[in-house]
Amino acid sequence: QVQLVESGGGAVQAGGSLRLSCVGSGRTFSGYVMAWFRQAPGKEREFVASMSAGGRTRYGDSVKGRFSISRDNAKNTVYLQMNTLEPEDTAVYHCAASRLITTTTTLYDYWGQGTQVTVSS
Repeated sequence: QVQLVESGGGAVQAGGSLRLSCVGSGRTFSGYVMAWFRQAPGKEREFVASMSAGGRTRYGDSVKGRFSISRDNAKNTVYLQMNTLEPEDTAVYHCAASRLITTTTTLYDYWGQGTQVTVSS
C-alpha cells in the first residue's frame, strides 16, 4: 500500500517557524515531483511548493521567501520549512506526488492525509 504521511504541524504564534515532514512508503518517490498544498476552511486547495526529481523548486506567491522545500530521497521524505508564519498560513497541509511538474491538484497521483498548522496573531 502506497502512503504519504505528514507530521510536524501544530500551533504557533505569528512570526514563528515550523518544519513539516512527509514520509513515503510502499514505493520509491525519488523519480516523482514532490509538493506541498494547503487547504484552509471554506477555501480551495492551494499550491504551496514543489521540488522536481532533479531538485528544481517552485513556490506559491504567498510563501516565496518564507518557505523552503527540500527532500531526502534516501529517506523517501520531503520537508517544508516554514518561517515568519502569518495567521493567513493557517490550513491543513498536504504532501503529494506526481510524475509531472505541475501545480494542478488533479495531476497528483498520491496524497497524504494532512497535518494542521494554526498560526495565531
